[in-house]
Amino acid sequence: MKLPLYQVDAFTDRLFGGNPAAVVPLDQWLPDATLQAVAAENNLSETAFFVPLAASGDPGRPGPHGVLGADFHLRWFTPQVEVDLCGHATLATGHVLFRHRGYAGRVIRFASRSGELRVTREDDWLTLDFPADPPGESLTAGLEPLRAALNLPPQEVRQTRDNWFAVYETAEPVEALAPDFARLKQVAPHGLIVTAPGRDVDFVSRFFAPALGIDEDPVTGSAHTSLVPYWAGRLGQTELTARQVSARGGYLKCRHRGSRLDLSGQAVTYLEGEISL
Repeated sequence: MKLPLYQVDAFTDRLFGGNPAAVVPLDQWLPDATLQAVAAENNLSETAFFVPLAASGDPGRPGPHGVLGADFHLRWFTPQVEVDLCGHATLATGHVLFRHRGYAGRVIRFASRSGELRVTREDDWLTLDFPADPPGESLTAGLEPLRAALNLPPQEVRQTRDNWFAVYETAEPVEALAPDFARLKQVAPHGLIVTAPGRDVDFVSRFFAPALGIDEDPVTGSAHTSLVPYWAGRLGQTELTARQVSARGGYLKCRHRGSRLDLSGQAVTYLEGEISL
C-alpha cells in the first residue's frame, strides 16, 4: 500500500521556520495502531490524517462527533498518543488541501474530537476557526512541584482544561526558560504554556509537553486557544499579534470572538513523498 505524505512548516513564511507537521491523506481509516506507528516513524510533534466525508453521498448527514456536513474527518497523533486538538497540523492540512490536493473552495470544514474546525484561505494566509479555552483564575496552592520544574519562577500560574499556564512579567525569562523535563513530565500530564507581554507583538509564548513525547513544541496553535482569551482580556482588545519564541519561531495573527477565536498563519511545503506500508 502506498500513501501520500507531505511535510509542511506551519505558522511561518520561510522554510525551516515555524512548526513542521506531517499530513497523510487517506481514502478510509486505517487501524489506529497503524496511524500511531506512522506518526512514530515520522517523529514530528504531530502527524495529521484526514478522510473525505463526501463519499457518504449524504451531505446533510452528521459526520463524526456530530458535525453536520463537514468536508473531512481530521485526526492528529504525536509520536506517542492521539490528541484532541492540534493547530499547526490543522493549518498544514489546510495548506495541503488548498495547495496540493486541488480543493477549490475558500473554506474547509473538518469534523474532529474538538467539534467543527474551519480553515479559511485568504491569499497566502490561512485562518483557523477554533473553540476558545480560557485559563481559570490565578492559583496560589499546590504549585511547588511545578515551580521546581522551572528554573525561573513565574509571576502567576493558572490552569486551562489540559495545561498549566504560567505568566511572566517580560519576554526575557520566557525566552531563557530551560525546564527540568523529567520533573515537568511528572507534574504536567499534558503540557505547560508559558507567556509574557511581547516587544514587537502583543504577547509571546512557549509550550512544553514532555508527557506527550514533545519536550518543546515550536509553534502551538492549540495553546493559543487559551493564550488569546487571556491576553484579549488583559489588554482589552480583540485583535492580537503573537510570536512563539522557540528556536524555530512562529508568528500568528489572532482574533478573539468570545467562545471561539481565529488564528491566522502562513505555511510552506518542505517535502512531498510516499509511504510504503
